Amino acid sequence: MVVPYTHEPFTDFTVEENKQQILEALKKVEADLGKEYPLIINGERIFTEDKIVSVNPSNKEEVIGYVSKANKELAEKAMKVADEKFQNYWRMSDPKFRAGILFRAAAIIRRRKHEFNAHLAKEAGKPWKEADGETAEAIDFLEFYGRQMLELKDGMPINSRPIEHNRFDYIPLGVGLVISPWNFSFAIMAGTAVAAMVTGNTVLLKPASVTPVVAYKFMEVLEEAGMPAGIINYIPGPGSEVGDYLVNHPRTRFISFTGSREVGLNIFERAAKIQPGQIWLKRTILEMGGKDTIVVDKEADLELAAESIVHSAFGFSGQKCSACSRAVIHEDVYEQVKDRVVELTKELTVGDPAENKYMGPVIDQGSYDKIMKYIEIGKEEGRILVGGTGDDSKGWFVNPTVIADLDPKARIMQEEIFGPVVGLTKAKDFNEAIEIANNTEYGLTGAVITNNREHLEQARRDFHVGNLYFNRGCTAAIVGYQPFGGFNMSGTDSKAGGPDYLVQHMQGKTTSEML
Repeated sequence: MVVPYTHEPFTDFTVEENKQQILEALKKVEADLGKEYPLIINGERIFTEDKIVSVNPSNKEEVIGYVSKANKELAEKAMKVADEKFQNYWRMSDPKFRAGILFRAAAIIRRRKHEFNAHLAKEAGKPWKEADGETAEAIDFLEFYGRQMLELKDGMPINSRPIEHNRFDYIPLGVGLVISPWNFSFAIMAGTAVAAMVTGNTVLLKPASVTPVVAYKFMEVLEEAGMPAGIINYIPGPGSEVGDYLVNHPRTRFISFTGSREVGLNIFERAAKIQPGQIWLKRTILEMGGKDTIVVDKEADLELAAESIVHSAFGFSGQKCSACSRAVIHEDVYEQVKDRVVELTKELTVGDPAENKYMGPVIDQGSYDKIMKYIEIGKEEGRILVGGTGDDSKGWFVNPTVIADLDPKARIMQEEIFGPVVGLTKAKDFNEAIEIANNTEYGLTGAVITNNREHLEQARRDFHVGNLYFNRGCTAAIVGYQPFGGFNMSGTDSKAGGPDYLVQHMQGKTTSEML
């Protein structure tokens, strides 16, 4: 019997025992620094001369691992394996067997939770709390999707007549290309890979090149949990070579991508082109980021508003597609909220996440340079109240930055920065606040802080985002509780961790038998 789903509880690191456990896990992970990791194709470990060098963003001289890099030839080898396994085996496998792999993998990760937390601290620069939340989310995806598959395995009820028996079943699509991001290098990587696998598809997993080691560790968990060889094939490599080749491939049936708008649109366009020998329309499941707004009404808990802005903007250094990058504040309370946001921001600690600082580094030099350029733009468009500085001498650290008095159409208010920068602007009334909140090309998350019920209902109707939160921050969706995905240029609103997510990896088939 499978018990009802509940989300994985978070770790309280004020408890000394929990603190000691993660410190021990960090030592264990540090003992493995600099190891070499192979590709995994059909269960075979393949080492290549060309390597991805994964480094600690808090200390760029510290190498996490040397990961073998796939090329077109190895990508083709993986495709042939995945295609053969799908056609001759996996599509016909028992959904209960597939779900069982997910449940066992969740149990393994639960036992090794702090080890994965330590990997995220080292490879992705995640502070303890953020890492623990991500590991819990990975467990949640496994538990939730396993149960969802058990609900879908017998199809959906439809009508029959006395002369016939009708059935509506879901069948898998084929070979899926899963391209996962670096900012949730464990949770989103795991969730997208197993959603494709548990529904009967085979998978080509191309994790982000800056965080490939944690994905390899997850592959080991799946193998330990009983996943047969060749079902998920681990092929990290450059997007311009491996990614484009497999997106274009006529045997690729669907692409599941999480990342930037630019790359997502490129995938969407390439997937739409029919290749020689291709007999289907490729499906795309895309999540592409956001420009997320917290609206503060004049009838609001102003302390809650300030706390929500700060924690949503600067958790994991603002490197969440759901992060608050702009706050629209009613003019009557603008000065009060602005001043409190500055006070709270000044209290944040910045440093090596292995030392349990509130905020760690940004992911790499490219991100650091991009963020610092936006801060320079912010100096011209508004007033920097706190932050505005960075240090890339050892790691890539950007101090949390608040830019005030911005025009709603300013670049800081319109373009995705993906770093610890939040812009503030004022609105004359609630109607204008919602208009400003909707004035970007994105539509992922948003929040409204108000005690006015009519305004909450107005926002529920008119604030055009996929995930809208009332009287809380705009980050930290929980699998099964707040299905996650956005509108417009934020993607296909695929709603990860929701009741219809797995269906996007399958297709409906009707059979009708005359009696």
